[in-house]
Amino acid sequence: MDEKKQGDKKDLILFLSVLIVIIFSRMFLLSNISVHGESMNPTLEDKERIFGLKIGEIERFDIISFKAPTEAGDPEKNYIKRVIALPGETITYADDSLYINGEKITEPFLGELKQALPSNELLTEDNFTYSVPENHYFVMGDNRRNSTDSRVIGSISEDKIIGNAKFSYWPINKIGTVR
Repeated sequence: MDEKKQGDKKDLILFLSVLIVIIFSRMFLLSNISVHGESMNPTLEDKERIFGLKIGEIERFDIISFKAPTEAGDPEKNYIKRVIALPGETITYADDSLYINGEKITEPFLGELKQALPSNELLTEDNFTYSVPENHYFVMGDNRRNSTDSRVIGSISEDKIIGNAKFSYWPINKIGTVR
């Protein structure tokens, strides 16, 4: 075999190897997430694009994408929200403060939003208590006043989760880790 054919064969093998890695990653490791709407402002903005991981443990305050519940009216749509409570926990909101199993939990990602409000207004206006079933997560948008989340649609089943948002890649000025 001459050098050119051998080089072409190596290029083809390299190309096919990269293609297989990309397909495998897309099928089993990564999900492409598009943000639609204002419910995660200012953390995530409308039309922002993110890579999510399909594997790994979901922790409190992770941002996940999931299939919209049928009750939400558009089962073809995907939502993106922040995990507030984990399976088996009891969440309570009282006077704009989060309690998990009776313990007060700080939500540092809401600081900017809360500071922008007049002193007599609350960001999370609802007071409620909710027990999260096993294999489910309680999720809320950061923009609490404009979010269809677990307060409306209930907890999210683990099998509806598409990915755990990890890295923003669009727009360019938002490139980086999602927090």
